[in-house]
Amino acid sequence: MAMVLTNTALVVLDMQKYFVGPGSQAFGQAIVPSVIEAVDIARKRGVLVVWVVREHDRLGRDIECFRRHMYGDNKIGPVAKGSKGAELVDGLVITGDDYKLVKTRFSAFFATNLDSFLRSSCMEKLVVVGVQTPNCIRQTVFDAVSLDYKSVAVITDATAASTPEVHEANLFDMKQIGIDTPTLQEWCESDA
Repeated sequence: MAMVLTNTALVVLDMQKYFVGPGSQAFGQAIVPSVIEAVDIARKRGVLVVWVVREHDRLGRDIECFRRHMYGDNKIGPVAKGSKGAELVDGLVITGDDYKLVKTRFSAFFATNLDSFLRSSCMEKLVVVGVQTPNCIRQTVFDAVSLDYKSVAVITDATAASTPEVHEANLFDMKQIGIDTPTLQEWCESDA
């Protein structure tokens, strides 16, 4: 078991088959190699890897109202607990040193124990990868800033949105509130 050596956590958001798997959104599929590399580098550096996934009740009782039509009535929702869509995409694996957190809304902090877990693990800095930039990435990093994490970064080429324009517009917005936006290469060359 590797020891966590830093006060930095890599937060991997929604890298599940429904969101980025083959036959799903191509933009998400394109970042899979970068996310795999970010996870590998984090583990080598002793950075805590936190996997944040969506898993919903099979009947959709814990999902946003606007998505409930995708669940129930003999339908298994796309990210129902135990479904194929809820699995991590190929190439990404949770190891014994990682932490898995289930969320049911856009932000990884909303109605979860993420903040208390990170604080009790002495985490002060967050680096975020995954999908989608205007939704789960944005909500999570805005909440992290509101919760006063020392630094928050979004790796630009290990995150994605439905179009490059949407991705860039959201990154621009995030920079305005102090979120760092390095490329994977820049993050690899940094100290964190």
